Amino acid sequence: MAGVELFSHPALHTRYRAGLCSAAALALLLITVLTYVPPLLVAYRSHGFWLKQSAYLEQPTVRFRYEVLFVATTRPGPGSFLAWSTFPAFNRLQEDRLRVPLLSTREEDKNQDGKMDLLHFKLELPLQPTENVVGVQLILLFSYQLHRMSTFVMQSMAFLQFFSPVPGSRLYMNGDLKLNQRQLLNHCGLDTRYNVSVVNGTSPFASDYDLTNIIAAYWDRNVTTVFSDPNPVWMTGRATDMPFIINATIHYPLEVILYPPGFWEMIKFAWIQYVSILLVFLWVFGRIKMFVFQNQVLTTTPVSPVLPVSPVLSYKQHLS
Repeated sequence: MAGVELFSHPALHTRYRAGLCSAAALALLLITVLTYVPPLLVAYRSHGFWLKQSAYLEQPTVRFRYEVLFVATTRPGPGSFLAWSTFPAFNRLQEDRLRVPLLSTREEDKNQDGKMDLLHFKLELPLQPTENVVGVQLILLFSYQLHRMSTFVMQSMAFLQFFSPVPGSRLYMNGDLKLNQRQLLNHCGLDTRYNVSVVNGTSPFASDYDLTNIIAAYWDRNVTTVFSDPNPVWMTGRATDMPFIINATIHYPLEVILYPPGFWEMIKFAWIQYVSILLVFLWVFGRIKMFVFQNQVLTTTPVSPVLPVSPVLSYKQHLS
């Protein structure tokens, strides 16, 4: 039979044939294009078709490195401070301003998942009867790692600072060590670009221990940690024979990690959007094709199946 099959009615089992260059064939081509191309355009123009950024939750692996840099301001004015750190080169530079405090730290895994959840930090600074503390600046260094998608390893810090016009006896702080991203992390692979010490503890130069320089260099990074929501409590009324005490609790919270999705994740997300719109177009243009061919809007040759004749019916017809 001349022509090719263009459409088959699902209920009537009727096939419609026409030539490849016929109006019916061209109409079928147009309907097919209108069925599959517009859903793609609609999905793309509605924005968000290609996933540029994705996120996931992860509890970071954080450990305190037992590296500290501490400066206590004793009164207003330059040179009026006491200092100490775990870096011997820094301590040698302090001369008579060096004051060794008593430290106690404890990390705690509250939910027993194998990852530390918070750090309890306590510093006791011995003072002379005539000395007072009106401000503190404290740097604590940490090892910070992520493993769920890419393996991200860095050395980071928490910077604690507080000043008061009234001399204090004790400072309480309680906050979170929050991840700060100015750049998306990779979705796979190993990233160790920031796995270097925040403080150059082997340098003999005082400028390398200047807090302004340390913080400026730290904030040049695209990924950092910050001590957020410290909620400081400054207490006064220190006895002359008592040390100045800092109590800090630093939590390691669950983080939302931002990353650029990989190729297959982008395809999966785009495919879901495309198919959800395509189903509507398939239903609409399926009805249009059925109407066009069943009602012979364009000339085609319908071919109906020949039903087999029942032997019993043939026998009755023969007898009659």
